[in-house]
This record gives sequence, structure tokens and C-alpha cells, in this order.
Amino acid sequence: MPTEKQRQLTGQCLCGAVRYAVLDAFVYAANCHCSQCRRTTGSAFKPFAGIERSRLSLVHGEGDVLRFGDEQGHDVHCGQCGSLLYSVVRDGEYVHVAMGTLVDEPSIRPDKHIFVGSKAPWFTIADGLPQFQEHAS
Repeated sequence: MPTEKQRQLTGQCLCGAVRYAVLDAFVYAANCHCSQCRRTTGSAFKPFAGIERSRLSLVHGEGDVLRFGDEQGHDVHCGQCGSLLYSVVRDGEYVHVAMGTLVDEPSIRPDKHIFVGSKAPWFTIADGLPQFQEHAS
């Protein structure tokens, strides 16, 4: 019987054309303020949860997916509505799930802000989470 950490979560884009399943076994989570995450989300930062790539699967709409990048590192968007669903990172071994696309509540929460050295100057981080200029050490 799966433990609570092993329950399956669902996620989807804004229009519902692309849906995915991922185990609630995330390894880490953060709020990324780098310029790429800001541009791809249209927001001040991207809250993401990291997990091994093999633990996420597309369950609907694979033909509607747009990929930006190569096999070792790319962003996966819905080709219909443009929503960023996840990013393939760390030499293709992990995915960073855009937490805003999760339908179900994950057990993990972002516990740090990364790349605050390039954060949007108009945004003020107002919580008490640790802040890192680049990657967390």
C-alpha cells in the first residue's frame, strides 16, 4: 500500500488539453527568481517542485505539448494555451514541476528563494524563507 508521500497527484494546463500525473515524492522545492523562469511564467518567480523525471508522466494531450530546448534540458508548455507545465533539468534526470499547475495539493512546500540576484526589481520578497543569490548551497 502506498504511503502518503507516494500518492499520485494530477496536474494540467489552463485549458485542460494537457494533463500529467506525478508521484507526491518530491525531493526539493523552491521559488526561482531567474530571468528565464520569470519570462516563461510571466510572473515574479516560479514556485517549483523537483522530482526524478521517471516519476512524471503525461496522461493526456502529448500531441499538444510544445518543448523549448533539447532532450537534456527543456520547458514543456501546452501548445493550446501556453501554460508552462514543467522543466526538464539536471542533464535530463529531473523535472521541475510548476507548482501552479498541480490540481492536487503536494506535501512539499518551497523552502527557499533562489536566483534572487536576478529577481525582478519591482518585487519584494516578504517572507522569512532563506534567499540565495544563485543556486542554493
